[in-house]
Amino acid sequence: MKKKLKVLLILFFTSSLYSQSTLEEYYYAGVAKYKFKDHYGAIADYTKAIKLDPSYTYAYHNRGLAKNKLKDYNGAIADYSKAIELDPNYTYAYNNRGLAKNKLKDYNGAIADYSKAIELDPNYTNAYNNRGLAKDKLKDYNGAIADYSKAIELDPNYTYAYNNRGVSKWHLKDNIGACSDFRKATYMGLKIAQNNVRDYCE
Repeated sequence: MKKKLKVLLILFFTSSLYSQSTLEEYYYAGVAKYKFKDHYGAIADYTKAIKLDPSYTYAYHNRGLAKNKLKDYNGAIADYSKAIELDPNYTYAYNNRGLAKNKLKDYNGAIADYSKAIELDPNYTNAYNNRGLAKDKLKDYNGAIADYSKAIELDPNYTYAYNNRGVSKWHLKDNIGACSDFRKATYMGLKIAQNNVRDYCE
């Protein structure tokens, strides 16, 4: 009896190790496929990892990233929401869910997610920039400018924030301020800002 129990324990331990190994293999295969833009393949691997461990937070989040690339924004939101359900402090999941909501023109929903990401990480520069973009869409240009300015305060080399702030200033007819920001971003090497200088400042 003891011998049989020992054999069963060894088999269970070996099976457990194999499952964990397979789980990680699927997850990292998904990471690799996503990197090489095989988004369908990445989704398939993340789904396999999730089947082995339905509480695998990162797999849900990364599957959301892949769905987002395929413009399945509702599917991406569902995965980010599951990741947040599993980890309510998952800052990146809030930001990325905001990006997907932005694509669906749910700007208020996007702002709520960016704000939660900022609450969790007050130094999250991308969340400030992204919230600025959503506010600009709602024509809250002063609010957008405040967010872009905060992103620039945190990262003085954030070229997109300079350009985006310039756009909001332009909407407010602050042409001098807009062109100053466009030129700053152009000097830092941002092509789209160079086009804005050409179209609006010359």
